[in-house]
Formats: sequence, structure tokens, C-alpha cells
Amino acid sequence: MSQQTANIIEMKDVYKSFGTLHVLRGISLEVKKGETLVIIGQSGTGKSVTLRLMIGLLVQDSGDVFFEGNSVKDMDEFALVSMRKRMSMLFQGGALFDSLTVGENVAFGLRAQGEKDEAKIRSIVTERLGQVGLPGTEDKMPSELSGGMKKRAALARSIAEMPELILYDEPTTGLDPIMSDAIADLILETRAALKDMNVTSIVVTHDMHVATKTADRIVMLHGGNVVGEGPPEYFEEIRERDKNNLKSKQEEMIRQFVRGEAVGPIMPQTS
Repeated sequence: MSQQTANIIEMKDVYKSFGTLHVLRGISLEVKKGETLVIIGQSGTGKSVTLRLMIGLLVQDSGDVFFEGNSVKDMDEFALVSMRKRMSMLFQGGALFDSLTVGENVAFGLRAQGEKDEAKIRSIVTERLGQVGLPGTEDKMPSELSGGMKKRAALARSIAEMPELILYDEPTTGLDPIMSDAIADLILETRAALKDMNVTSIVVTHDMHVATKTADRIVMLHGGNVVGEGPPEYFEEIRERDKNNLKSKQEEMIRQFVRGEAVGPIMPQTS
């Protein structure tokens, strides 16, 4: 396969449980190099667990997870560290260090990887903060930033080392619709800024606006399984389709989820 169509990550028949809680029940999916894959589904349906399996923070009970054709569970510590150096992850809450300035937060990964040239670090920090719309905030503390600004600062930190793969774990949780749209724009802008590296993005979200705006391809999880996969247009078409024209229970699930309806095959969560 060519560089453009090769898979950077592949999951084959993956199961994962926590005690009696069966989270993933044999999911298989592929992530192609250079694409933006969005994983949608209800809270608690295994989206974040899937991310953590992809980067070796969790190990599956059975099945296989591959990074560029290499089994993640078989990697030794050196191989795992090498793999993760090529990735970055934007956590739900941003996870900034409260005791460090914004600039120090953005520089943290660079210093952790051994960069000693302070002039180079300052230059990178300034450039990354500018890319996410936060110029001149290097000396501010996280407590001085709004929720949306914290997300942007966390994204600046995540792209400081020019990763090949960026993972976004519920990037718009707790944000209003306007700020959520700004974060969606930011995901697109980040991809454009790193286009020379053919950066791959994986976005986990239950926000359909973010999903359809940013994705090249969407995968929907429910009940530990993949119940739908396709381009954003496929999900938008099912959203508008009449109930009587749905062809399967999976399409009923997709329509219910993307329309945000309480009545349907997906039961509302009560806990």
C-alpha cells in the first residue's frame, strides 16, 4: 500500500472488560495515515478505552492492536516510549500543570525529551501559542485562562513536538456551542498547520457538530461494537432519513444518536 493509504493503527477483534463490565466486545477498526477519524457514541460506550488501547496505556483481554503493523501489547518499554514520542494526546480537561506558566506547560514535553536549547524552546513555544490563537500568554498562569483558552494552551503543548498522531479525548466537554465550534476549527487549523507531516488525528466525542465538521471518516460505537462507519455525509443522510426508510437496527441507532432522541433502540443511561 502507498504511504497515503497505509494504516497507522489497526484493531482486530478487540475485547476489553473491567471485572464484570464488558466495555469492548470484539471491535475492529483501522486508522489511515493522514486522516481524521472521529469516534462517536454514548458516554461510557468505550471510546476513551479505545484510545488508551491504541497507545498501550491499557492492554486488551483478547484480539490485537497494531501500530504500523507492530503489536502494541508485545512492545517492550523502549518500543512503547518510541511509539508515544510520535504521538500526543489532548485530555478532556486539558490537564495543564497549575504550578507552571502557560509557556512552561507548552515547553514541558520538549524539555522532557531532552531539548536543552532554551532559545529554540522559546521560539517553538511562541510559534505554537500563536498557532492556537494565544499569542503573548507565555507568562500567564493556567488559573488566569478561561476554559476555552486552557483547551487551546493544552493543544499548543500537544503539538509542540510536531507529532505524527494527535488524539483528542472529548475536546469540547463542558464548553458552550460557540466555543465547541471554535475547538472544531482549531482541530482543522492544527491539521493544516502540520500538513507537511501528514498528521493523523483521532477525535473521540459525542458532539455531532464537531464530528461532522472535522472528520474524514466517522466510526460509531455502541454496546462494545462498531455499529456504523462512513464519511460525515453518510451520518448526515441517515439523520435526515425517514424512520420508515431505515434498513437495519444499526441505522436506527445511528439516526437516534445523531438526532439526540431519547426514544429508540439506544436506551438513555440512568447512572
